Amino acid sequence: MKKIVVLIGSYGSGKSELAINLALEAARSGRTELIDADMINTYFRLSERKALIEAAGIRLVSPTFVFSNVEALALPAEVNSAFHMDWDSVIFDAGGDPGGATAMGRFKTEFDKLGDGQLEVLNVVNLRRPLSESADKIIALMEELSRNSRLKVTGFVNNTNLGKMSGPDELRDGYMVLREVSDRTGIPVRYTSGAQPLLDVFLAEGYDPAYIGTPMALKTYLHRDGDSFARYGV
Repeated sequence: MKKIVVLIGSYGSGKSELAINLALEAARSGRTELIDADMINTYFRLSERKALIEAAGIRLVSPTFVFSNVEALALPAEVNSAFHMDWDSVIFDAGGDPGGATAMGRFKTEFDKLGDGQLEVLNVVNLRRPLSESADKIIALMEELSRNSRLKVTGFVNNTNLGKMSGPDELRDGYMVLREVSDRTGIPVRYTSGAQPLLDVFLAEGYDPAYIGTPMALKTYLHRDGDSFARYGV
């Protein structure tokens, strides 16, 4: 049965990094498509890791005009392949603000055709980013993103981090705030993600697994250093 995962969340929450990790994992066991549906952010683009992604057997669909001098990006017709081709897994990396999330709304009819358990809409949360520092802000942004994308969030991802400066406190703080958010909204925490060493410390502290979900160790692919570009290509 085809499984579609849509990642939404604030700018800088780590959706693109999470999308690559999910796609690489899914590709180990089935036909996978990864769709860059972010119409806003021109900095971290999945297309920068095209060589890595396609080498894993993943089909990558990127916005029209990406990496050109044209500022107005558009979703190509190939996005429809997510619904009409025989994929095992499809991952959408949606826009990082309400305007970007609107691009997903055009596919509401197709999403509505999916059966039970086929669609998962994950709100990726990083408390260290604007509009995500408190339960009130997370809920307000989630509601706005849901309205614009015309999708109902089915789970949260605690992806609280400060990049290379991250420590266990990031996951701890994310856990405490998302526990409140989950209790208030009735939406579960599906995943807690981060670098393996930080996850190990956090998980050993005995927090309630109901607010952790599935631990997900992330590898970092979206770098800004020359060695990474040389290794993974564009």
